[in-house]
Amino acid sequence: MIQTKKALLVKEDFQTRKNLPDWLLKEYKTFHDTVTDKTFPCYFGMGGELKGELRYAYITRDDWSNLPEALIDFLALFEDPKHKRHGLFVFVEPFEKEGSLEEYRQQFWDILQYVHEQDTIEWPAESPRDPDHYLWDFRFHGEPIFAFGNTPAYKQRKTRDLGNAMVIGFQPRKIFEGLKGTEKGGVMSREKVRERVEAWDHLPKHPDISHFGDPEHNEWKQFFIGDDSEPIQGKCPFTHKEM
Repeated sequence: MIQTKKALLVKEDFQTRKNLPDWLLKEYKTFHDTVTDKTFPCYFGMGGELKGELRYAYITRDDWSNLPEALIDFLALFEDPKHKRHGLFVFVEPFEKEGSLEEYRQQFWDILQYVHEQDTIEWPAESPRDPDHYLWDFRFHGEPIFAFGNTPAYKQRKTRDLGNAMVIGFQPRKIFEGLKGTEKGGVMSREKVRERVEAWDHLPKHPDISHFGDPEHNEWKQFFIGDDSEPIQGKCPFTHKEM
């Protein structure tokens, strides 16, 4: 399991590990400075970063092979109840030249497709395989996970710009216990964050943002939203390997 431990990073590793690439150190500093800004909209990200509760990993443009191991190691944290609110942020080596939103979107879905194809645990029989089903969610190692892309190509929705690298957030659904879409705590927490997001972005909430289980909503559209206020059209780029 040595490789697994190397794949998953904690906050202190950015000061103490000698073999981390320069681009990663630079991007982590930008990430840290952004999410700890007092006006940053997401309380959970800010608190997790300040308390050292987040976990990190990185992949290069051409080699994603350590990401499944990092995810497995990350999910193992949840066997200890103290870790129930942790999130994982994965830094993707930047393009030589900043890409378009569509180029980052394609890379994002290619990475999720890769992770899915490396997964050794079958999805539960009752879990929809088709992303167009309103109860579809992304699963890895048996766990439903919300993933979301952040890239420098976001020029209006600045809350989704965390530096020169694409940063992919992974949040197991279990961290939202007590904060689900229709629960009082979830509604209040979500609305507070969304008000702050709108203030940062100077844009209304994106029309594809909702909560899991909304029959009028597709979860996959929330993974990588547009840089505007137009609903995403077309089919999901993800294909379940059974299909």
